[in-house]
Amino acid sequence: MPDQIVQFSIKRQATPDSQPCWEDFDVRWRPGMNVISALMDIAANPVTRSGKATAPIVYESNCLEEVCGSCAMLINGKAAMACSHLLRTPGETVRLEPLSRFPVVRDLMVDRRVFFENLKRVKAWVPVDGTYDLGPGPRVTPAVQEQAYPLSRCISCCLCLEVCPQMTEETRFVGAAIINQVRLFNLHPTGRALKPERLEAMMGDGGIHECSYAQNCVRVCPKSIPLTTSISRVYGQVMKKAILDLFQK
Repeated sequence: MPDQIVQFSIKRQATPDSQPCWEDFDVRWRPGMNVISALMDIAANPVTRSGKATAPIVYESNCLEEVCGSCAMLINGKAAMACSHLLRTPGETVRLEPLSRFPVVRDLMVDRRVFFENLKRVKAWVPVDGTYDLGPGPRVTPAVQEQAYPLSRCISCCLCLEVCPQMTEETRFVGAAIINQVRLFNLHPTGRALKPERLEAMMGDGGIHECSYAQNCVRVCPKSIPLTTSISRVYGQVMKKAILDLFQK
């Protein structure tokens, strides 16, 4: 039946340098299906609505349960996770595009390398080194655990960067997810050892001063992380360090 078909319009790009184009597909609707399952159906029979055989759509996915963060894309013009975007109504039309703030690799796959480079830039890890037994680590109090757990839920989906008006080539803004990681690792008793270096990175090009506090990030976050709170807390830490550095000169 025609009303049991979901119509997909997908933006495609064969190489990073080629011109994008659009292809339309019809997918048989079934209860509980999401965007990823529809893309799997297209891959099983990659034929456009006009009957033309084509290559399967290239996209990223892994966990299929909103944990890995790899299937982020634009769905009907909005940044969303393809695995958790359900197709609730048969007969609807869905438009899929790659994230716009990152270079396209192919079709819906983008190069999010800048995000992971920024994680390295702010030293988003707990510094534990040595080939010998270091003994038990410091205790993390329940109060700190309660603060840290919501921050640790970040899945590196980059949706917060996609919707951020400050995420441009000119600003090189690191984005809310990176600032949230700074707050997370600064909370940890051992991770705090690298706090000065993290705050120094936040004071450099593309750092926290680029944030315009638009709050788009906290609205789109699939894990409801308190990103704007993290931005405020880290901004306070940066200002304190800047004042201390001024008096130590």
